[in-house]
Amino acid sequence: MGMHIESMIKLLIALLFGLFIGIDRQLKQKPLGIRTSMVISIASCLVTIVSIRAFDKFSGPDHPNMDPMRLAAQIVSGIGFLGAGVILRRGGDAISGLTSAALIWTASGIGIAVGAGFYVEAGMAVVLLMFAVNAVPYLIRAIGPQKLNKHDVSVKIIMVPNGAITEVIQKIENRKGRSKDRSKEKSTERIIRRMKIKDLDDGRQMIDMVLSAADRDLATKIYYDLKGIDYISNVEVEQL
Repeated sequence: MGMHIESMIKLLIALLFGLFIGIDRQLKQKPLGIRTSMVISIASCLVTIVSIRAFDKFSGPDHPNMDPMRLAAQIVSGIGFLGAGVILRRGGDAISGLTSAALIWTASGIGIAVGAGFYVEAGMAVVLLMFAVNAVPYLIRAIGPQKLNKHDVSVKIIMVPNGAITEVIQKIENRKGRSKDRSKEKSTERIIRRMKIKDLDDGRQMIDMVLSAADRDLATKIYYDLKGIDYISNVEVEQL
């Protein structure tokens, strides 16, 4: 029983430290988010616990040279190629599927734990993983700072010929929510993270950009706001 409690403490600490790393990445608007880093931390911790405890469980004077984790190590490294299949690059540095890839890899770790007879540890890990993937992002949305609750939006704008591009860009970044409430106003702030300007054949310009916007700032609202800016003739908005 004491071993199970120790395993639980280890898994919880792994979740917590994974959360810290994920928060740092999310604050910097990097692809590796909170859920992915927590999933990887929990799974790595589980496989390590199984590896250490399997030695005591399976090796003994009858078979001193036995290494029960040798094949398991190959599974952990070999399963990675499956995860690669679900990672998609979606323009710029926007990547989707990292959490799914991490969970595919994690499933192999849970399978190893069950195969080695560590049912309680595998069960603990599954419960923590479900909590990390589903409940933690919800909690962060509810109580976390606004900076952690942002999403990327891909925006393509076609300007009228000889439109004032600099003025338009300033309007896009400085366009706040119309609400009189100052806190709400700040929450709809949009930041241009990446931008490309291209000349079209008919003398117009196309601006391709990635905007970082608050979660509550819907793609439809961004679309209508941009349509209302002078010099912009066409707008295309895609939520990444």
